[in-house]
Amino acid sequence: QEWQNPFATWDPRDFCNISEIVLPMDTYWSPPVFILERVNGQNPELNYVVLMHNGSFNSTRPYQVTLTCSLIIFKFPFDTQMCNLSIASFLYPAVTDFVMKMRRTPAEMMKDSQSFFLTDGEWKFTNLSIIEYTETMDDKGYSVVTYVISMERRPTLYILNLILPTCALYLLDMAVLLGPSSLKEKINFQIAIILGSSMLAVILNNSLPTSSNKPPIIGTH
Repeated sequence: QEWQNPFATWDPRDFCNISEIVLPMDTYWSPPVFILERVNGQNPELNYVVLMHNGSFNSTRPYQVTLTCSLIIFKFPFDTQMCNLSIASFLYPAVTDFVMKMRRTPAEMMKDSQSFFLTDGEWKFTNLSIIEYTETMDDKGYSVVTYVISMERRPTLYILNLILPTCALYLLDMAVLLGPSSLKEKINFQIAIILGSSMLAVILNNSLPTSSNKPPIIGTH
């Protein structure tokens, strides 16, 4: 965060050429913002701000939060999700008191964000876009900045553990039905295939994400 305070300026020549100082966050006014989609999380312990001689404040505080996100998992595990992270402040109207603006472009922020990924997990960060708008509540407009985060699921693990074994069972089932084996051998093979399909169904049930609206297509066929 960066903001200006014209009442917190000084001439460095009058103070031993000191051009910036580090102060506790509660020393001066700071922008009160919060995340709309936040469910829970850990508040930052780094509650300090850098004050420049020209009245410019700079605050970098790391947040670790859990957000709500509506997932569309119909194409699981080949799905792409979009989640919003909205930063707002409903204490000061945007028209007269408080306006938030982005300092960097979405391309610059995406490049920085990708550098923070320390491990290759299930999700791949694909795109980041930013929307600045005014939210109207009680006939007052409030400044809101929304980060639209696009993520793509890595399907390799699900292909190896679910899709390939399922296809192999179906091919084996067709080969047994159309093969020259006797009826007794076909029944034994069918029982083995049913048991294998049941085990895969249990694994699939534990791996699939839950959805109350539209279940994944892999779980309905």
